[in-house]
Amino acid sequence: MSLLDHPFDPDRDTALVTGAGNGIGRAIANALVGEGVRTVFADVSEERVTNAIAGAPRPELAIPWLGDLALRAERDRLLADAATALGIVTHFVHSASPPRRESDHALAVSDDTWTAMREVNVDAGFQLSRGLARKLIAAKRPGSFLILTSLHAGTPRNLPHYSTSKAALTMLVKELAKTLGRFGIRVNALVPGAIVAGGFVADPGMVRHVPLGRLGRAEDLAPMALAVLSDRVSAYVTGTSIVVDGGISLTNWFDPPALGDL
Repeated sequence: MSLLDHPFDPDRDTALVTGAGNGIGRAIANALVGEGVRTVFADVSEERVTNAIAGAPRPELAIPWLGDLALRAERDRLLADAATALGIVTHFVHSASPPRRESDHALAVSDDTWTAMREVNVDAGFQLSRGLARKLIAAKRPGSFLILTSLHAGTPRNLPHYSTSKAALTMLVKELAKTLGRFGIRVNALVPGAIVAGGFVADPGMVRHVPLGRLGRAEDLAPMALAVLSDRVSAYVTGTSIVVDGGISLTNWFDPPALGDL
């Protein structure tokens, strides 16, 4: 049998994916059910979740969940509902993130927008990871978590609420990996580049900055996500960030923001 055959055990492995209604989260959630893994598709939009599950290769393995992860009570509810639906969640993907607007630069972003970005990205990432880890530790089960960060964790994006929250997630991955490794729980980051999906609307002109000559698609992330999540493929990988960007991080393409009238 090939090393890459059957990367998951459908009899034992289960998954929770946030932001599963569209973009990268949807691509990863669909790939997981395609491998036979029962998966909670969590999203804030009922329409997106419905469409994502309808397009999944094995929709019978997908469990829809609707809620706003900016709210702590909803994060608690997601943990409870996932436990009811799946029992122990062994694989967690945190892809949810609020939409981004280019006008929300440092001098314009509102307090509410700043707070919502932090709550969905960082607070939800931490609370859900910790809650799932506690269940795994109590059951003496291994697990694998994957958190979507960004190239802009280290490079300004003209969107301070977004880039700083992604930088925080990058360190959160390292903190969790260091603490949870002794329990057999691996935690890694997936770092997308210019991926035409979800909240990112790419300028076609960005292609000239990509060494591989095209913008990315959500489906470009899914195979790497499965490889890193799989305990059969990546059993000795934790605390690291895997970049999938076509090489765009070899350049710096953003100009300072247009500030308009101050």
